Amino acid sequence: MAVQRGDTLGKLANRANVPLERLERFNPGVNARRLAVGQRLMIPTQQERAPSGGPYRYQIRPGDTYSNIARHFGTTSGRIQSANPGTSPTALRIGQIISVPLSNSGTRSPAPTSNASPSNRPSPSSSTPAAAPTAPTSLPASARRWPWPLEDYRIVRRFGADSRGALQPMLLATQAGARAQAVAPGEVRFANGMRQLGEVVIVHHADNLQTVYALCERTLVSVGQHVKAGDELCEVGQSNTTQRYDLLFDLRQGGKPIDPGKVLR
Repeated sequence: MAVQRGDTLGKLANRANVPLERLERFNPGVNARRLAVGQRLMIPTQQERAPSGGPYRYQIRPGDTYSNIARHFGTTSGRIQSANPGTSPTALRIGQIISVPLSNSGTRSPAPTSNASPSNRPSPSSSTPAAAPTAPTSLPASARRWPWPLEDYRIVRRFGADSRGALQPMLLATQAGARAQAVAPGEVRFANGMRQLGEVVIVHHADNLQTVYALCERTLVSVGQHVKAGDELCEVGQSNTTQRYDLLFDLRQGGKPIDPGKVLR
Protein backbone atom coordinates (compact mmCIF):
# COMPACT_ATOMS: atom_id res chain seq x y z
CA MET A 1 0.00 0.00 0.00
CA ALA A 2 1.35 3.41 -0.98
CA VAL A 3 1.27 6.40 1.37
CA GLN A 4 -0.76 9.32 0.01
CA ARG A 5 -0.68 12.96 1.03
CA GLY A 6 -2.27 13.44 4.46
CA ASP A 7 -2.07 9.76 5.37
CA THR A 8 -1.40 8.51 8.88
CA LEU A 9 -0.89 4.91 9.95
CA GLY A 10 -4.42 4.98 11.33
CA LYS A 11 -5.86 6.06 7.99
CA LEU A 12 -3.79 3.43 6.17
CA ALA A 13 -4.99 0.74 8.56
CA ASN A 14 -8.61 1.77 7.98
CA ARG A 15 -8.12 1.79 4.22
CA ALA A 16 -6.57 -1.68 4.29
CA ASN A 17 -9.19 -2.91 6.77
CA VAL A 18 -6.60 -4.23 9.22
CA PRO A 19 -6.04 -3.36 12.90
CA LEU A 20 -3.52 -0.58 13.43
CA GLU A 21 -1.41 -2.76 15.74
CA ARG A 22 -1.08 -5.47 13.08
CA LEU A 23 -0.07 -2.90 10.47
CA GLU A 24 2.58 -1.52 12.82
CA ARG A 25 3.98 -4.94 13.64
CA PHE A 26 4.25 -5.89 9.99
CA ASN A 27 6.13 -2.66 9.23
CA PRO A 28 8.65 -2.37 12.09
CA GLY A 29 10.97 -0.07 10.15
CA VAL A 30 8.29 2.54 9.48
CA ASN A 31 8.36 5.75 11.50
CA ALA A 32 4.74 6.80 12.00
CA ARG A 33 5.82 10.44 12.35
CA ARG A 34 7.81 10.47 9.14
CA LEU A 35 5.60 8.92 6.51
CA ALA A 36 6.58 9.96 2.99
CA VAL A 37 4.26 10.23 0.01
CA GLY A 38 4.82 7.16 -2.16
CA GLN A 39 6.30 5.12 0.68
CA ARG A 40 5.03 1.56 0.59
CA LEU A 41 3.83 -0.54 3.51
CA MET A 42 3.29 -4.27 3.82
CA ILE A 43 -0.36 -5.20 4.35
CA PRO A 44 -0.77 -8.41 6.40
CA THR A 45 -3.00 -11.08 4.89
CA GLN A 46 -5.71 -12.96 6.73
CA GLN A 47 -3.40 -15.98 7.03
CA GLU A 48 -0.67 -14.02 8.80
CA ARG A 49 -0.22 -13.48 12.52
CA ALA A 50 2.01 -11.10 14.48
CA PRO A 51 1.97 -11.96 18.18
CA SER A 52 3.88 -9.67 20.51
CA GLY A 53 7.46 -10.88 20.63
CA GLY A 54 6.94 -13.31 17.77
CA PRO A 55 7.34 -15.63 16.10
CA TYR A 56 5.34 -14.20 13.23
CA ARG A 57 3.26 -16.31 10.84
CA TYR A 58 4.30 -14.90 7.45
CA GLN A 59 3.02 -15.61 3.94
CA ILE A 60 5.58 -15.67 1.13
CA ARG A 61 5.15 -12.95 -1.50
CA PRO A 62 6.69 -12.68 -5.01
CA GLY A 63 10.42 -11.96 -4.85
CA ASP A 64 10.78 -12.99 -1.20
CA THR A 65 13.96 -14.52 0.16
CA TYR A 66 14.91 -15.28 3.75
CA SER A 67 17.36 -12.38 3.58
CA ASN A 68 14.86 -9.68 2.65
CA ILE A 69 12.26 -11.04 5.09
CA ALA A 70 14.89 -10.96 7.85
CA ARG A 71 15.86 -7.37 7.05
CA HIS A 72 12.24 -6.27 7.05
CA PHE A 73 11.53 -7.74 10.48
CA GLY A 74 14.91 -7.01 12.05
CA THR A 75 15.99 -10.63 12.48
CA THR A 76 18.41 -12.91 10.63
CA SER A 77 18.00 -15.35 7.77
CA GLY A 78 19.69 -18.00 9.92
CA ARG A 79 17.01 -17.68 12.60
CA ILE A 80 14.28 -17.97 9.97
CA GLN A 81 15.90 -21.05 8.45
CA SER A 82 16.23 -22.66 11.88
CA ALA A 83 12.55 -22.00 12.57
CA ASN A 84 11.54 -23.69 9.30
CA PRO A 85 13.66 -26.86 9.12
CA GLY A 86 11.46 -28.54 6.53
CA THR A 87 11.48 -25.59 4.13
CA SER A 88 14.15 -25.04 1.49
CA PRO A 89 15.17 -21.35 1.36
CA THR A 90 15.89 -21.72 -2.38
CA ALA A 91 12.44 -23.10 -3.22
CA LEU A 92 10.01 -20.74 -1.51
CA ARG A 93 6.51 -20.81 -2.97
CA ILE A 94 4.24 -17.78 -3.22
CA GLY A 95 1.49 -18.15 -0.63
CA GLN A 96 3.55 -20.53 1.53
CA ILE A 97 3.39 -19.88 5.29
CA ILE A 98 6.63 -19.73 7.29
CA SER A 99 7.55 -18.83 10.86
CA VAL A 100 9.59 -15.65 11.42
CA PRO A 101 11.25 -15.48 14.84
CA LEU A 102 12.14 -11.97 15.91
CA SER A 103 15.47 -10.79 17.25
CA ASN A 104 16.21 -11.67 20.87
CA SER A 105 16.98 -8.03 21.58
CA GLY A 106 13.51 -7.01 20.45
CA THR A 107 15.01 -4.20 18.38
CA ARG A 108 14.18 -4.02 14.72
CA SER A 109 16.33 -2.10 12.33
CA PRO A 110 14.62 -0.02 9.65
CA ALA A 111 14.32 -1.76 6.33
CA PRO A 112 12.63 -1.21 2.99
CA THR A 113 8.97 -2.06 3.39
CA SER A 114 7.28 -4.59 1.19
CA ASN A 115 5.09 -3.46 -1.65
CA ALA A 116 1.54 -4.39 -0.75
CA SER A 117 -1.42 -2.72 -2.33
CA PRO A 118 -5.00 -1.79 -1.44
CA SER A 119 -7.22 -4.78 -0.81
CA ASN A 120 -9.78 -3.86 -3.46
CA ARG A 121 -7.35 -3.71 -6.37
CA PRO A 122 -3.57 -4.05 -6.25
CA SER A 123 -1.32 -1.36 -7.65
CA PRO A 124 1.20 -2.24 -10.38
CA SER A 125 4.09 -2.21 -7.90
CA SER A 126 2.52 -4.71 -5.55
CA SER A 127 5.42 -7.10 -5.55
CA THR A 128 7.58 -7.41 -2.48
CA PRO A 129 11.09 -5.96 -2.78
CA ALA A 130 13.80 -8.52 -2.27
CA ALA A 131 17.55 -8.67 -2.20
CA ALA A 132 17.13 -11.45 -4.67
CA PRO A 133 19.34 -14.45 -5.11
CA THR A 134 21.10 -14.63 -8.41
CA ALA A 135 19.20 -16.37 -11.17
CA PRO A 136 20.34 -19.80 -12.28
CA THR A 137 23.44 -19.53 -14.46
CA SER A 138 22.03 -21.92 -17.05
CA LEU A 139 18.44 -22.52 -18.03
CA PRO A 140 17.00 -25.93 -18.92
CA ALA A 141 16.46 -26.71 -22.57
CA SER A 142 12.70 -26.59 -22.05
CA ALA A 143 12.86 -22.86 -21.18
CA ARG A 144 13.44 -21.54 -24.67
CA ARG A 145 11.36 -19.25 -26.85
CA TRP A 146 8.20 -19.35 -24.79
CA PRO A 147 5.40 -17.06 -26.04
CA TRP A 148 4.51 -13.93 -24.09
CA PRO A 149 1.57 -14.25 -21.67
CA LEU A 150 -0.41 -11.53 -23.47
CA GLU A 151 -1.16 -11.02 -27.14
CA ASP A 152 -1.30 -7.23 -26.83
CA TYR A 153 1.07 -5.78 -24.27
CA ARG A 154 3.54 -3.05 -23.39
CA ILE A 155 6.39 -3.56 -20.93
CA VAL A 156 6.00 -0.91 -18.23
CA ARG A 157 8.53 -2.44 -15.84
CA ARG A 158 11.27 -4.86 -16.79
CA PHE A 159 12.54 -7.57 -14.48
CA GLY A 160 15.40 -6.33 -12.35
CA ALA A 161 16.49 -4.41 -9.27
CA ASP A 162 15.08 -1.00 -8.46
CA SER A 163 17.00 1.95 -7.00
CA ARG A 164 17.04 0.25 -3.58
CA GLY A 165 18.41 -3.00 -4.96
CA ALA A 166 15.04 -4.73 -4.54
CA LEU A 167 14.17 -7.19 -7.27
CA GLN A 168 10.94 -6.38 -9.13
CA PRO A 169 9.02 -8.82 -11.36
CA MET A 170 8.07 -7.86 -14.89
CA LEU A 171 4.92 -5.77 -15.34
CA LEU A 172 2.96 -5.70 -18.60
CA ALA A 173 0.25 -3.19 -19.51
CA THR A 174 -2.58 -4.31 -21.78
CA GLN A 175 -6.17 -3.52 -22.76
CA ALA A 176 -9.49 -4.01 -20.99
CA GLY A 177 -10.74 -7.57 -21.35
CA ALA A 178 -7.28 -9.01 -22.00
CA ARG A 179 -6.66 -12.54 -20.78
CA ALA A 180 -3.30 -13.89 -19.65
CA GLN A 181 -2.23 -17.09 -21.40
CA ALA A 182 -0.01 -19.93 -20.25
CA VAL A 183 3.49 -19.58 -21.69
CA ALA A 184 4.22 -23.31 -21.57
CA PRO A 185 2.51 -26.63 -20.78
CA GLY A 186 2.07 -27.33 -17.09
CA GLU A 187 -0.20 -27.93 -14.13
CA VAL A 188 -2.10 -25.21 -12.27
CA ARG A 189 -0.98 -25.33 -8.62
CA PHE A 190 -2.68 -22.14 -7.40
CA ALA A 191 -5.72 -20.23 -8.68
CA ASN A 192 -7.16 -17.95 -6.05
CA GLY A 193 -7.10 -14.48 -4.59
CA MET A 194 -4.20 -13.02 -2.63
CA ARG A 195 -4.97 -9.85 -0.79
CA GLN A 196 -1.96 -7.93 -2.05
CA LEU A 197 -1.99 -9.32 -5.60
CA GLY A 198 -5.62 -9.72 -6.63
CA GLU A 199 -6.42 -13.02 -8.34
CA VAL A 200 -3.29 -15.10 -8.93
CA VAL A 201 -2.56 -18.17 -11.06
CA ILE A 202 0.61 -20.22 -10.56
CA VAL A 203 1.56 -22.89 -13.09
CA HIS A 204 4.27 -25.51 -12.55
CA HIS A 205 6.20 -26.67 -15.62
CA ALA A 206 8.86 -29.25 -16.43
CA ASP A 207 12.38 -28.84 -15.00
CA ASN A 208 11.11 -27.27 -11.76
CA LEU A 209 9.97 -24.07 -13.52
CA GLN A 210 7.05 -21.98 -12.30
CA THR A 211 5.20 -19.04 -13.81
CA VAL A 212 3.07 -16.58 -11.85
CA TYR A 213 0.28 -14.42 -13.31
CA ALA A 214 -0.97 -11.79 -10.85
CA LEU A 215 -3.10 -8.63 -10.60
CA CYS A 216 -5.91 -10.51 -12.31
CA GLU A 217 -9.61 -9.76 -11.99
CA ARG A 218 -10.92 -13.29 -12.52
CA THR A 219 -9.29 -16.72 -12.78
CA LEU A 220 -10.31 -19.02 -15.64
CA VAL A 221 -8.68 -22.26 -14.48
CA SER A 222 -8.73 -24.46 -11.38
CA VAL A 223 -6.07 -26.14 -9.26
CA GLY A 224 -4.91 -29.45 -10.74
CA GLN A 225 -5.90 -28.50 -14.26
CA HIS A 226 -3.33 -29.24 -16.97
CA VAL A 227 -2.83 -26.46 -19.48
CA LYS A 228 -0.90 -26.04 -22.69
CA ALA A 229 0.83 -22.97 -24.08
CA GLY A 230 -1.76 -20.41 -25.13
CA ASP A 231 -4.52 -21.57 -22.78
CA GLU A 232 -6.29 -18.68 -21.05
CA LEU A 233 -5.60 -18.49 -17.31
CA CYS A 234 -7.12 -15.27 -16.01
CA GLU A 235 -8.66 -11.97 -16.98
CA VAL A 236 -6.36 -9.01 -16.33
CA GLY A 237 -7.63 -6.49 -13.77
CA GLN A 238 -7.48 -2.70 -13.66
CA SER A 239 -5.34 -0.85 -11.15
CA ASN A 240 -7.05 1.84 -9.10
CA THR A 241 -3.73 3.66 -8.87
CA THR A 242 -2.80 3.92 -12.56
CA GLN A 243 -6.15 3.04 -14.18
CA ARG A 244 -4.16 0.67 -16.40
CA TYR A 245 -4.82 -2.99 -17.00
CA ASP A 246 -1.61 -4.57 -15.72
CA LEU A 247 -0.34 -8.13 -15.48
CA LEU A 248 2.48 -8.99 -13.08
CA PHE A 249 4.44 -11.89 -14.59
CA ASP A 250 7.00 -13.82 -12.58
CA LEU A 251 9.18 -16.71 -13.77
CA ARG A 252 11.15 -18.97 -11.42
CA GLN A 253 13.24 -22.11 -11.36
CA GLY A 254 13.31 -23.95 -8.05
CA GLY A 255 12.01 -20.82 -6.36
CA LYS A 256 14.76 -18.58 -7.77
CA PRO A 257 13.65 -15.69 -10.00
CA ILE A 258 14.58 -15.69 -13.67
CA ASP A 259 14.53 -12.79 -16.12
CA PRO A 260 11.56 -13.58 -18.41
CA GLY A 261 13.34 -11.69 -21.17
CA LYS A 262 15.79 -14.60 -21.45
CA VAL A 263 13.01 -17.10 -22.01
CA LEU A 264 10.15 -15.36 -23.82
CA ARG A 265 10.53 -14.93 -27.54
